[in-house]
Parts: sequence; C-alpha cells; structure tokens
Amino acid sequence: MKKIFFLAVVLCTSFSLFAQLQNPVHWSFTSKKLNIGTYEIHLTATLDKGWHTYSQTTPDGGPLPTTVTFAKNPLVKMDGTTKEIGKLEEYHEPLFGVDVKQFSDKVDFVQIVKVKGNIKTVVAGNIDFLVCNKQCLPPATKSFSISLK
Repeated sequence: MKKIFFLAVVLCTSFSLFAQLQNPVHWSFTSKKLNIGTYEIHLTATLDKGWHTYSQTTPDGGPLPTTVTFAKNPLVKMDGTTKEIGKLEEYHEPLFGVDVKQFSDKVDFVQIVKVKGNIKTVVAGNIDFLVCNKQCLPPATKSFSISLK
C-alpha cells in the first residue's frame, strides 16, 4: 500500500512540474487613463527565454496568429485596432511557405477605448495565442477583465 501511495505522489508531482514548465507566457492586463473617457488597454505577454508567440498579422497558411477579442459592452467603444508594441521578428518559414511574424521576450497588445459618460466599467475579453520554441504547445486562450476608473 505504501508503494502505491508513493507512486501516486511521485506521478502527481511529476505532472505538476511538467505543467509548470509548459507555461512560458506570463500575462499582465492594465489600463491607463489618457483623458476623460479615453483609456489605453495593455495586454502584455512576457515570454520565457527561447519562446515566441505570433503577430496578429501572421499571414494565412502560417502558424496561428494571436487574436484579441473584446466582449461587448454598450458603455465602451473601441478606437481603432489593437496595436502591437515589441520587437517584431520576421523570417521566411519554408515549412509554411510564408513570411512568419513573431515576438520573443515581450509583446504589448494595446487598444484605445472610449467610455460613454463618466462612469466606472470593465473591458473584458480573450486573447488566443500560440507559443513555440523548438516545439509548439497547443493553442491557448487567456481571459482578461480590466477595470476602467
């Protein structure tokens, strides 16, 4: 019985360590008030050394591009498109036959939003992304909710 218990503990610990090793993207979500009713939303990915994620503008036929989706909020209007701030790396990938666009180390997805009236509300949504080094992890979705005050 002790051997079975010990084996179960070892297996659980191994799976836990493997899961921690396979989380190379660390997200932070913030807002910055620009003026009355206008905010800058920051969805920032910090990647572990050797890992990269793909641009929103990675062409069809290539790896899965990052996609930012905002939940509908009648009090909030998006102003323009979500911009990427970071060192964009671009190279031709023969495997896909397209020019791949990716970010390593850090990328900040920035969206300007306008709030109707002088009220507190929330901007929420999801960011879908793929992260790779010599291998790719399965596509992931990270939910966010950012208070606008």
